[in-house]
Amino acid sequence: MVPAAGRGARFGGALPKQYVDLGGAPLIQRTLERVLSHPRIDAAMVALAPDDPHWPRLREVVGKPVFTCWGGDERADSVLAALQALPATVIEDDPVLVHDAARPCVRLADLDALLERGAVHAVGALLAAPVRDTLKRATAATTVAATQPREDLWRALTPQLFRRGGLTRALEAAARAGVAVTDEAMAMERLGLAPLLVEGAEDNIKVTTPADLAFAEFLLARH
Repeated sequence: MVPAAGRGARFGGALPKQYVDLGGAPLIQRTLERVLSHPRIDAAMVALAPDDPHWPRLREVVGKPVFTCWGGDERADSVLAALQALPATVIEDDPVLVHDAARPCVRLADLDALLERGAVHAVGALLAAPVRDTLKRATAATTVAATQPREDLWRALTPQLFRRGGLTRALEAAARAGVAVTDEAMAMERLGLAPLLVEGAEDNIKVTTPADLAFAEFLLARH
């Protein structure tokens, strides 16, 4: 599942960032190509903004079907809409992946690890990277207030893998409580569950700025 109803305001420009050109195709198409090229991933459900005029109307990518549904104002709304739009053949215990539309560089080896380890974990799993930089906490005047310990800190990446039923219940519970969860793992954590962290490559970047787009094009050319 790929939530793609946002506008990516931090990127700037007339187009939502998921549709900017990356090597001759929209960014979201490059992301779908990468994920659907994995042999164990069968199809994609993309959650779009209602009446999105930019969607390239992809019916399939690398020979696998691409379905669409209407998303919502927030990421969690779009993911929940995508879960609800999945066919009944995807049962409650089936694992589903949620991946950012703007992460076109995820490695197939990382998808292998996530699928293998997440599918057997009681809760589910997410790709993540240990924090290696020194972290500073800032004051209101943008001076250093303190150095934060980085031990046990990880950066959450995507895809994130959970079972359809469990993730649906977690997102519905967050919505009822009025909590804006920023990723699927956070929704599961609210229920007292502990997803597994699966270390992924640092170059699984999220395109947020034009500089990120140029870096993503470099990475894809290398891969």
